[in-house]
Amino acid sequence: MGGKKVLIALAAGLGVGLFLWFDLGRFLTLEALKANRQGLVAYHAAHRAAMAAAFMAVYIIQAALSLPGAAVLSLAAGAIFGPLLGTVYANIAATIGAALAFLVTRHLLRDAVQNRFGPRLESLNRELEARGFNYLLFLRLVPLFPFFLINLAAGLTRLPLRTFVLGTMIGIIPGGFVYVNAGASLAGISSLSGIASPRVLGSLALLGLFALLPVLYNRRKGGKTLPNPHNRS
Repeated sequence: MGGKKVLIALAAGLGVGLFLWFDLGRFLTLEALKANRQGLVAYHAAHRAAMAAAFMAVYIIQAALSLPGAAVLSLAAGAIFGPLLGTVYANIAATIGAALAFLVTRHLLRDAVQNRFGPRLESLNRELEARGFNYLLFLRLVPLFPFFLINLAAGLTRLPLRTFVLGTMIGIIPGGFVYVNAGASLAGISSLSGIASPRVLGSLALLGLFALLPVLYNRRKGGKTLPNPHNRS
């Protein structure tokens, strides 16, 4: 492994270690967000650009290192920036973080990820390799697999980076908007589990099925056997 790769791996390990050592996860809870909302909103009113940059930096690091707290950060985006800008900032940051995790897996941690998650990623890898954009879009729209696991799985395939970025950016918009929009009415939220109602999950599943239609069509078409010209009555 080259010197640059070692430094990147050490930096990632240090980031995760510091997060755990200082228990920074305590700040990424619904209770902490509610307690600090007024201060965050006030700071944003006085320093809009700095607040947006700081928020996106935190979200990028969270997604890149596969740390917990994505749902709370999406709620925070809505509480601080409002539904529209919050969705834009959260979407861009989550996509960049996912792309970094994808690249680190592909170029640095392939063997480690394969050894740790190999059995869980086998079918995911196979479908991503064969179906590409449409299957990735389906995975992003329908919450069947954790966000970080899709990043790792895609990094083990030959899926192009541009396809991964595009599929991620488009696929996380609906689900992301649900949380960001909920964050704009933060006072009415009592638990994270209550945000994604069965109706919301059903709507996301329906969108995922639409994304998967080309895959299902191609699979069915590929499964058909061609007629034998010599077998005629």
